[in-house]
Amino acid sequence: MTDPGERLRSSLAADQSSPASSGGMADFDSPIAMEALRATRVLHAADQDPFPAPSRIRVITIANQKGGVGKTTSTVNLGVALALYGLRTLVIDLDPQGNASTALGVDHTVGTPSIYDALVGDSMLSEVVHPTTASPNLLCVPATIDLAGAEIELVSVVAREHRLRRAIEAYVAALPAERRPHYVLIDCPPSLGLLTLNALVAGDEVLIPIQCEYYALEGLGQLLNNIDLVRQHLNPGIAVRTILLTMYDGRTKLADQVADEVRNHFGDLVLPAVIPRNVRVSEAPGYGQSVLTYDPGSRGSTSYVEAARQLAERGVDLPPIDRTSAPAGTVAPPVAAQPVSTQETP
Repeated sequence: MTDPGERLRSSLAADQSSPASSGGMADFDSPIAMEALRATRVLHAADQDPFPAPSRIRVITIANQKGGVGKTTSTVNLGVALALYGLRTLVIDLDPQGNASTALGVDHTVGTPSIYDALVGDSMLSEVVHPTTASPNLLCVPATIDLAGAEIELVSVVAREHRLRRAIEAYVAALPAERRPHYVLIDCPPSLGLLTLNALVAGDEVLIPIQCEYYALEGLGQLLNNIDLVRQHLNPGIAVRTILLTMYDGRTKLADQVADEVRNHFGDLVLPAVIPRNVRVSEAPGYGQSVLTYDPGSRGSTSYVEAARQLAERGVDLPPIDRTSAPAGTVAPPVAAQPVSTQETP
């Protein structure tokens, strides 16, 4: 299949490699041309090299108890980017607000089969999975307002913290190998309640979006302590593997200071890609779309594609998950010191 943007890309490549005196970029050296190039790359992702598949299924919990840092936006757009570039992806909306479901164009009105039915009821996860319009590779388990009462209803349930994990394991086991998801992304509510606890027990790794503002750093220690407790008592395999900087405003010194502080503290856990403040990212959910399908040429779209690519590259050589119980009296570090693709977690 011929890429409709082949002429544009080849012309840009040729002009960028030619001397400036030759008058290169005469037809394409403009913001509009560059945006068209970016849009072409996203719209015709299937014609480009796919992202590398992970060495095992990656169940990633996207959590931060602070609201408004980009959890849902990152879940949706990373999921769409991974799916567009060839990786089977399942997004589980665990937030009663249902914003991830809205952004993926999935109905989540009262009565819709949803994650509530799998957590509280007797439904299998396969019965509440819905297709999305973004990509055939992307499926979504929506959240309805019923989920708001799930934490109370689960109080008396045996092994309530493991409900989501068991649902995911049963869903994956029932699928043939060629249909199993490469990625399961869990969008958490902005709290550290029982729903988030279920997500942390279900996940193999945690991705924390951090807004490039001072307040975003407050409460982060509490989240890391909770992850540490989950590791010790419920899920020894969980670890923070990825930090994603969001809402970066290059016009302010504060954004640079926060980004530098996060990188100094977390090191290589922080993805090189940074998500900028971009109005298209905020507009897209209003049309039931991700920013990649709403405005594929925007800076927000290309930033999420690059972040998804880096996330996928880190999953190529993942070590097996160690789910053996931690010895009594030991305290595991709250954050993995290095990316799993290069060094083992200490």
